[in-house]
Amino acid sequence: MGKKNNKYSINLKELVLKDESVAEKNLEFEFENHDNIFNIIDILKAKNLFDNNNESVEFAVGLKLFSEVMLKNRKHELFEDFFPHFSDFMKKLKAM
Repeated sequence: MGKKNNKYSINLKELVLKDESVAEKNLEFEFENHDNIFNIIDILKAKNLFDNNNESVEFAVGLKLFSEVMLKNRKHELFEDFFPHFSDFMKKLKAM
């Protein structure tokens, strides 16, 4: 039996475009992550890393989306040089 992951859904909708063209695109997708992303959001908000709590949410979601893809593809040539640095980054983040 495989390892169980948390399942999430994201709905990304254009609201206002900087060139003032009509915002009409919408993207919804599901994904899995080994971490509880809502717990991570709460932890990052409590750490007050950024001036704006919304930035903590953006950072947490972006980081978890990116890191999960990277972990699944760690041997991919795109990530091979970056992966050791990411590990150091995560250790620094967790120590803050």
